Amino acid sequence: MILNLFAFLGGVGLFLYGMELLGGGLQQAAGERLRKVLESLTGVPVIGVLVGALVTATLQSSTATTVMSVGFVNAGVMTLKQAFSVVMGANIGTTLTAQLIAFNLTDYFTVMIFVGVLVRIFAKRKNGQFIGQIILGFGLLMLGMKVLGQAASPLRSSPVFVDFISRFADNPVLGVFVGIILTIIIQSSAATVGILMVMAGHGLLPLEGAIPVLLGDNIGTCLTAIVAASRSNTSAKQVALSHVMFNSVGCVIFIIFMPLFIKVVLAISPAGDIARQIANSHSAFNVLNTMIFLPLITPFTILIQKLLPDKGDKISVKPMYLNDAMLENPSIAIMLAEKEVIRMGEVAKQNFHVAVESLVAYDENKVKYVLEHEPVVDKLNEEITRYLTHISEKGLGSSLSAKHMALMHACIDLERVGDHAQTLVKRSRKIFEEKIEFSPEAHQEIAQIGKLTETALEVSLQSFENNEGKLAEQAWAECRKVKAAQKEMRKNHIRRLNEGACHPDSGLVFLELLINMKRTSDHAKNICQMVLGIF
Repeated sequence: MILNLFAFLGGVGLFLYGMELLGGGLQQAAGERLRKVLESLTGVPVIGVLVGALVTATLQSSTATTVMSVGFVNAGVMTLKQAFSVVMGANIGTTLTAQLIAFNLTDYFTVMIFVGVLVRIFAKRKNGQFIGQIILGFGLLMLGMKVLGQAASPLRSSPVFVDFISRFADNPVLGVFVGIILTIIIQSSAATVGILMVMAGHGLLPLEGAIPVLLGDNIGTCLTAIVAASRSNTSAKQVALSHVMFNSVGCVIFIIFMPLFIKVVLAISPAGDIARQIANSHSAFNVLNTMIFLPLITPFTILIQKLLPDKGDKISVKPMYLNDAMLENPSIAIMLAEKEVIRMGEVAKQNFHVAVESLVAYDENKVKYVLEHEPVVDKLNEEITRYLTHISEKGLGSSLSAKHMALMHACIDLERVGDHAQTLVKRSRKIFEEKIEFSPEAHQEIAQIGKLTETALEVSLQSFENNEGKLAEQAWAECRKVKAAQKEMRKNHIRRLNEGACHPDSGLVFLELLINMKRTSDHAKNICQMVLGIF
């Protein structure tokens, strides 16, 4: 019995590892292209469903698609309605794995493993190696199914086990609960469906008992989206909630109409092929559930927003001022780009301010704020740079060329300020989690140089916004104060290390903080020098 248990667990392990190799190879081969397809999604829900299904079927991972959707909503690239349409499509796309497994290619796993290894070893190009990884992954997946089947076969002689799983047909709620728990533990809905197919194929589980477990499997797979959204803004949490409610409400509906659903599955499946019937049940549930929810997507997303109201923490990475229609008029386009750069500067400045606050008095919410807003700076930098590149193609006079160059340089500096703010909050979290202690003098110096750097950055941005030379000179003076303070604090730090007042571990972190403050002031200096015409 113990050996059978180990064999069963080993089969699950092989299955999961095969899935990981298969999905990893697919994501490496096509993931970035598919991510861009997903990011450029239009607002039509039907298109969202189709794109979600395509991406998930290609990546063989609804988890990857769902997590990307949560991330895009968190960054303001997608709306809740768009993300929910993608989630519905992801649920359909993930059923392709079950359909592939139902072909029962377990007799050919040795060939697939052999071919996959050969291709992976001898392929000279990366894409060839990824193809080898995909074939190898599928072979290991099939090997896992073979081992699972051999381990499950003796369970037919266990009255206790047979009695327990036979209850799923009479008590579907129990089956749903088992499916939820099993998927949460295994962290793979495909593995849960694979186990159901193996058990059903060995006469341990009828279709009536497998379907409730399969419905629970769809609910259990929502855990990934919940985890991904847990440290994100309210909009991302709304996506996770919509995923849970979509599968949960669908589960209730299909349990109520279980006899009718079983008739539909039997009508579209080959007689006697229980594996294909389970795979078709998985596909039919998600397709029919999507058909139910798709016409109701607007009221459903409104309901989600009422159940989980927006706290005003939504982040938008979309430019507010850039207008491609104005590219034909370079002077107006430059003005719009300048307004967007100023907005980018405000985001970067606020990120830095919050980062300094998190160093002075640790607050996880401040850390999360900066980590969520840093992509905004990156995206704005990308969009403004694209816009400025198009402007340069129109032919500019000397004054516009100078302004154009200043805006390009400002984007680079502000993007780096955002990076330094991100580094500071990561160090802040490290200090807190690893219980790194600073001496009172060191702690005071961190607050002091943080305040000096904030002032330098703020005055520098004011000079840029107002194109004011006097403010630029003042900002430059503030930057020199940061540089002088950094040198003095570094000397003090070395003295404290020599005296044993500071621990070497905390000393290294202290130096990193000083370097980031100094570099931030350097970028502020670059901006005020541009105002003064010094490039």
